[in-house]
Amino acid sequence: MAQLVVMPQLGNTMEEGTILRWLKAEGETVRKGEPLLEVETDKASMEVEAEADGVLLKILAPPNTTVPIRQPIAVVGAPGEDFTSLLSPEPRQNGAPAAEGAAAAPVEPAAESSASVVAERGSLRISPRARRLAEEKGVPLAELEGRGTGPEGRIIERDVRAYLAAETQVSAPRPPRFTPLAARLADDLGVASEVVATAPSGARVRSDDVRRHVETLQSRPSEAERTQDFEEMPLTGMRRRIADNMVRSAFSAPHVTLVTEVDMSACSELRSRLLPEVERLYGVRLSFTDILVKAVARALEEHPRLNATLEGDVIRLHKSKNIGVAVALEEGLVVPVLKRVESLTLGQVAAQLKPLIERVRSGKFSPDDVSGGTFTITNLGPFRIDSFNPILVPGQAGILGVGRIQEKPVVRNGAIEVRACMNLCLSFDHRQVDGAPAARFLQRLCEILESPYSLLI
Repeated sequence: MAQLVVMPQLGNTMEEGTILRWLKAEGETVRKGEPLLEVETDKASMEVEAEADGVLLKILAPPNTTVPIRQPIAVVGAPGEDFTSLLSPEPRQNGAPAAEGAAAAPVEPAAESSASVVAERGSLRISPRARRLAEEKGVPLAELEGRGTGPEGRIIERDVRAYLAAETQVSAPRPPRFTPLAARLADDLGVASEVVATAPSGARVRSDDVRRHVETLQSRPSEAERTQDFEEMPLTGMRRRIADNMVRSAFSAPHVTLVTEVDMSACSELRSRLLPEVERLYGVRLSFTDILVKAVARALEEHPRLNATLEGDVIRLHKSKNIGVAVALEEGLVVPVLKRVESLTLGQVAAQLKPLIERVRSGKFSPDDVSGGTFTITNLGPFRIDSFNPILVPGQAGILGVGRIQEKPVVRNGAIEVRACMNLCLSFDHRQVDGAPAARFLQRLCEILESPYSLLI
């Protein structure tokens, strides 16, 4: 029986995907488990496998189309099979089972329904802009409970305006329904009320709609500027998704960066001693990044507040140390995640991290390879960078920026010595952790790197 192929959710934060290309043409045979199409998500591009045997009867979404998750993109079935009933727009009754082999109809999130709008401690989830407007207009905050249409039921500016319109007996149109990413982006950029005013009543506003609205507010280039000798590159694909994540992180998390210098001489000696043995046992060369990953995991065991993510109004302290390592690609940046580093030896870290990075560089990685990170390391040392301010991965409490290792004159015991030194730059989310605990984590990390033989215990 024919069945719909829907846009899969290839990550917990994925809201939509862009179809890069179909690997099968209409009428071609499809085997379960073989690559069917390539999809680009907010993290990277990856292949999607077919979930059933059959023939690709119809492609519903051509290449370069952005489709929300769980929306139909193709039909697979027997040769010549009639599949028109699958494309019927008639809604299925609540509780009615789907026909065998048919995908579930996509469920659109209603603006009126939400998760809990009250935090565990009893405070209302409300954005600063919405709270300020409510106070200016004299709206009791208790009256806004249950009216949030922002992410996770958060009350945002448009909800207060909708309440005011109803209270003054003004016939207010039904506010647009924002996707979670669109609501967060519009609220962060301060254009939520403007988007509401321009969007059709009850429309489903997506992140692309918010971006287009912001672009229309910017001044148009003059004719003279258009004739300049330059080349324009559209901000699309992975570059667009990286930009969205960076804006989201920069606007939502108050970044603070601490910088310190660490003596890497002992690490250099340890690496030299372990190189032949690690290569003999695991077939890979031990790198400074491998040592850093293990050292960070050890420091996080003693300072768990940095091994955390902010999920709504809850700080989640993770037991596993899942360390992401930023990898620069031609088209952008991808962060593969090495899971449960606390349980790995230095040799195992090297043996698992190298193929993980190679999969990312070749584009042959899975969603699990780039998800679940609890802390991130980004190294610009190979580019001769000494210090920088890394931007947090959205939700994570900390990210460690690593500079180059270079020999420097250092005073030790009253004498000048040449030592291999390196800068560590820790950016942290001040909502989740304060400066002193973050500084203690960085201090402990330096102690581990300056006495790295403890990593062998």
